[in-house]
Amino acid sequence: MSAGVSIRAATPADRDAIRTVEEAAFGRKDEALLVDALVAAGDAVLELVAETGGRIVGHILFSRLTVERPQGGFAAVALAPLAILPDVQRQGIGAALVEEAHRRLRAAGESLSVVLGDPAYYGRFGYARAAAAGFDSDYQGEALQALAWGEAPGDGRLAYAPAFSGL
Repeated sequence: MSAGVSIRAATPADRDAIRTVEEAAFGRKDEALLVDALVAAGDAVLELVAETGGRIVGHILFSRLTVERPQGGFAAVALAPLAILPDVQRQGIGAALVEEAHRRLRAAGESLSVVLGDPAYYGRFGYARAAAAGFDSDYQGEALQALAWGEAPGDGRLAYAPAFSGL
């Protein structure tokens, strides 16, 4: 990771900068609107920013996801989105955000994370397509991957936060 980059919890004062990062990274407003909706609804479980020189250059958000099973719901998290400003991409900032977020989530007792993304990128953090293959999801496909840090179900219906239905 670039020297001088720090990772911290996002604050309400960061909202405009987070929107800027999301829009610049994805070239559209969809992810920024998703973040706003997840935060406004109280569905954000963990939200971190990467900052350098007082400038927010990266953002990651994990929202509540429920694995619906006959024996009851299982609380999990969904990683979406991860965004880095284009001028500082490929410097390890995204990896640092994912690794710090995973550390915090495990410490908080979370045991299952799901992501919809590039298998080559997310695979290096332990996410695997095989770990998500048993889930029923609107997003089922090669990009759907899961990572378990402890005892977690490998099947059931993935129920994302309502904000995802707007995508």
